[in-house]
Amino acid sequence: MGLKGKLISSVEVKCGGHLVHDIFHAKTHHISNISPSKVKNFEIHEGETVYVGSIVEWTYSDDGKDKMSKQVIEAVDHETKTITWKVIGGDLLELYDSFTIITSCDHHWTTWTFLYEKKTEDTPEPLVLLAYVLHVTKEIENHLLK
Repeated sequence: MGLKGKLISSVEVKCGGHLVHDIFHAKTHHISNISPSKVKNFEIHEGETVYVGSIVEWTYSDDGKDKMSKQVIEAVDHETKTITWKVIGGDLLELYDSFTIITSCDHHWTTWTFLYEKKTEDTPEPLVLLAYVLHVTKEIENHLLK
C-alpha cells in the first residue's frame, strides 16, 4: 500500500557528534535558547532528562504556527550516541498513525531517521520536518562552535 515510510538524512557537524548528542541527551532544555525561532519550549512530563521511559513535550514553530509533539523515549545508547523518540501525541499524529524519530551522532555527523505510517495515501512525506530538524542541528553546531 505504500503507507509506511522511512526517511534518513545526515548532516556534517564540525563540533563533533558527541557534543550534539550531549545537547539532545543531557541539555535538551537548552535547545529553545539555542534555536528560539524553531523550538519554543521543551518539557519533561515524566522521568528525568532524556532516559528510557521519559515522556517529553516539544513546542515548536513550523511555518509561523506553533505545534506540539509529545514523545516517549524508547531507547538511549551512549555507545552509539543514539536516542529513539516515539511520538505519542501532538500535531504529527493528525497526519500519521505512528511516528518514530531516531537521532544518532558519530564523529562529525548527526543522522536523523524518521519511521512513520501515513494515515492516507495523500499524506505528504515529512520532508519539511526533516529540513526543520537539520536546521536545528546546524544551529546547535553553530552554538557549540562559539
